[in-house]
Amino acid sequence: MANTGHSLAKTGAALVLGTAAILFFTAHIEGGQDKLAGPAYKILAPATQDNLTIFPIVTESTPDTHFFLTLDEGLRSGQVVVTEEGGSPGLVRPRRPAPAPWPQPQVPRQRGAEVNRLMLMNNSERPLILLAGEIVTGGKQDRVVGKDRIVPPHSEPVDLGVFCVEPHRWVERTAQFGGLGFSMAQPSVRLKAMAEKDQQAVWNEVAKSRASVATTLPAPAARELAATSSYAATMANGAVQQRVDAMAVPIERSYDKLMRQLRAQKAVGAVVAVNGEIVWADVFASAPLLEKYWPKLIRSYAAEAVAARGPWIKPVSMPSLKDAQAFLDDFSAAHESIDSEPGVYRNTEMMGQDFDAFVLTSLLPGAHFDVHAAKMKR
Repeated sequence: MANTGHSLAKTGAALVLGTAAILFFTAHIEGGQDKLAGPAYKILAPATQDNLTIFPIVTESTPDTHFFLTLDEGLRSGQVVVTEEGGSPGLVRPRRPAPAPWPQPQVPRQRGAEVNRLMLMNNSERPLILLAGEIVTGGKQDRVVGKDRIVPPHSEPVDLGVFCVEPHRWVERTAQFGGLGFSMAQPSVRLKAMAEKDQQAVWNEVAKSRASVATTLPAPAARELAATSSYAATMANGAVQQRVDAMAVPIERSYDKLMRQLRAQKAVGAVVAVNGEIVWADVFASAPLLEKYWPKLIRSYAAEAVAARGPWIKPVSMPSLKDAQAFLDDFSAAHESIDSEPGVYRNTEMMGQDFDAFVLTSLLPGAHFDVHAAKMKR
């Protein structure tokens, strides 16, 4: 992935959307259409299991991303702490020998616990990546991260915008949150959080998903789902996990085999189709970064396919390589908005005619490149 200056030099005719230079998906005009520029992203032949189809995205050149910390890594090591706002006496930044080179956020004002707020502190030596859709469990409710962002090392408590995925519970199980072992909300739930940014819409989608999954299960398991409002508990249900794994594992094997055969190219993402319709794409800065997220990403895609299964009949025509490439290439946005923390990250939202796309760009010293992009069909 190239920085903006490199992309402009490489493409020769870059289109800057608004005031932000989009690094990862820098557009240029070719035959009147906006196209994907920068690195050469290529779509490979898909792996299909039942109603789920995954098109790998590969490229040949990527930046070094080893210094980033993921939420799963941070929670497992205890270096990242997440608690309810206003109820977290343990959120005290430990002393360190020297100041971090990244700018530090302001300490947020303390208040009582709220549905859409959590506090997070990164006590590690590495910048932390948070991806929209990542689920943290505990506190008074399970939550899903609402947007992509980067948290610098040794941060003060960060006011983290989240959405509840467990309606009806407001009783604290534990003061601190943990990860739900490789858990990422399925694309339809991520869409409601990222694009609509509406708590009721998230709850509605969680309920819809739970009800849809229940129709695919035997009666005892379906009754278990009816007894919970928790999205995390639904996905952790043994019968649901069996359905999800039956969809995900064969695709994982096909994907891994293909990547071993194409050692010169690096897998950095996937275009996702469910029920014969392309619905989503995730693209990362590097192959190692994708590998960290892949186990929970593929299961989030599989969960979407299981929930959408129903009385599915295979369509006459499935999405082609050309269709998947066109979905990845088209970033012609009618409107954009930018959320940024100077010197840390920029999150750019692009709204097209029938899609929303989000690009997380690192602004850290010596690491100016795009970390993750998600595109979703509306």
